[in-house]
Amino acid sequence: MPAVEMKCELIRHTLSPEEMVALGAKLCYSGAHVNDLLQRVEAKDQSAFVEKILGMGHESVMEHASFTFAIEGVSRVLLAQITRHRLASFSVQSQRYVSYESGFGYVIPPRIQALGCEAVEEYKQQMQTMQEWYVQWQEKLGKTGEGTNEDARFVLPGACETRLIVTMNVRELRHFFSLRMCNRAQWEIRALATAMHRECLKVAPALFRDAGPGCLRGACPEGAKSCGKAAQIRSERQQLLEMLAQNAEQG
Repeated sequence: MPAVEMKCELIRHTLSPEEMVALGAKLCYSGAHVNDLLQRVEAKDQSAFVEKILGMGHESVMEHASFTFAIEGVSRVLLAQITRHRLASFSVQSQRYVSYESGFGYVIPPRIQALGCEAVEEYKQQMQTMQEWYVQWQEKLGKTGEGTNEDARFVLPGACETRLIVTMNVRELRHFFSLRMCNRAQWEIRALATAMHRECLKVAPALFRDAGPGCLRGACPEGAKSCGKAAQIRSERQQLLEMLAQNAEQG
């Protein structure tokens, strides 16, 4: 039974998402036909216009562009958190139709890893014990496939790996990033949100340049619970943008 690492891949997105958002916004304020507006949008870079729209708070037009991610090596603990974002679409590997008879992957929390080899080995042994419980219940319940798995899975841990495909539109992604990239978010979903944001930023920088925790755009919304690292977070974002710009010039 292997420990697993997170993998996040952007596998599909709306073609020219910044242009699509710009088209929606221009349609709201123009008497021109859609095809005429589309030609104007395609003829000129829309980055500045998109940033202006974001500054105005015209968020509904961001729903016309969406991004789809393939995610592996994450825990059921993370799944319980990400599915709270109800405007997203999810397809998740089933613990009913997929048997873990031969073993399951699992996530090791960084704090447990930091305790050293003995703690990690203890954790792995606990995962093995739960695997044995799972197989025992499969056998006691008759090993009838999904009818057995659906009950045997109750002894599987929150650490158990899951795989999913997630689709969000830009408006929901920005909301997701504002909550889950914050230092107060749980470590695993914060790591996932950070990986997703980097992928989005490569495709549509104007839409995601300022996306992330609220302290990037103003005062920290956490108030007394703030991590107190707003300056550091802004500096790191600026460094990331500069690095991506250099890579774009070189590539």
